[in-house]
Amino acid sequence: MIRMFLVERKSWVIFFAACQLMLLFIAWLDPQIALSSVLYIVFLETIAFLLFLFFRARKEVKFYQSLSEWDGDLDTSEITRPGTPFEQIVHQAVQAQAEHLRAETDRNASTVQEEQDELTAWVHEVKTPMTAMQLIIDRLQDEEAKVSLNYEWLRIHHLLDKQLHEKRIGNMENDVYMENVDLKRLIFQEIKAIQPWCIQKGIGFDVSPGVPAIVTDAKWLSFILRQLLVNAVQYSCGTDISISGKMADGRFHLSVADKGCGIDPKDLPRIFEKGFTSSDRSQNRGATGLGLYLAKRAAEKLNILLTVQSVPGAGSTFTLIFPERNSLQQITGM
Repeated sequence: MIRMFLVERKSWVIFFAACQLMLLFIAWLDPQIALSSVLYIVFLETIAFLLFLFFRARKEVKFYQSLSEWDGDLDTSEITRPGTPFEQIVHQAVQAQAEHLRAETDRNASTVQEEQDELTAWVHEVKTPMTAMQLIIDRLQDEEAKVSLNYEWLRIHHLLDKQLHEKRIGNMENDVYMENVDLKRLIFQEIKAIQPWCIQKGIGFDVSPGVPAIVTDAKWLSFILRQLLVNAVQYSCGTDISISGKMADGRFHLSVADKGCGIDPKDLPRIFEKGFTSSDRSQNRGATGLGLYLAKRAAEKLNILLTVQSVPGAGSTFTLIFPERNSLQQITGM
């Protein structure tokens, strides 16, 4: 910062040096002027000028140092009070900009909240006719039509579910309740929800025993499992999906493995990106590119690691690695 101050005051230094050189030049030209006296004067003026620069730097650098270290969080109280008129101009401009950005941020947050509330209300309103549709479908005698309609109903239901959670996930911290969750019951609950689709595609499930109860948020873990199961069913046909759990390195690993088409190696690094669908056009019909993206974000919020392994033509395995001891367990001693 001192170096920047000297660069900023370079014109002062050049002007002072030029004045001293001019005095020395005049003394050299005029033999009546004692050169030693002029040299003494130049020496004293140089000392005085350096002291002046030192004290000016100490005074001015504090303000600009605090300004450069300011993290831009719109809280200007961290900035040192200005000591000169020009510093006051800069400080007032920064304060005005911070206030403008705070107001803009508040307006945007309010708009986003209104949109989220409107979408949530709309989804809940749509659930009423969806429930009525399900009752009508259940009364159908034509089994083939019933299965087809159940499948389409399920697709609509999952699309609405993803849209609702996409809006909620930004404020997920306010919607998390950590509790003991019966993981096996949760898995069977999600399997039952997609049963009509699985029947249509001839897909079964192999759930290994011994899946323990864990401490996490039940509804968000249900959402993550739902996305993994839907993804596995979508890219499988006539095969079983395996759900297994094991302890490794003190952490519980829950795997969802299918025997579907697998994932192209060039697509693997991008499958958790928002809006990304398979580069194979035959595989991405009806894909939104949101399911795995939202599952990954929700897992991160719950301190769960979501990984994937895949072999083209042999299937994919998605693994949820739960934390060894989360913060709630440490507090309660569970």
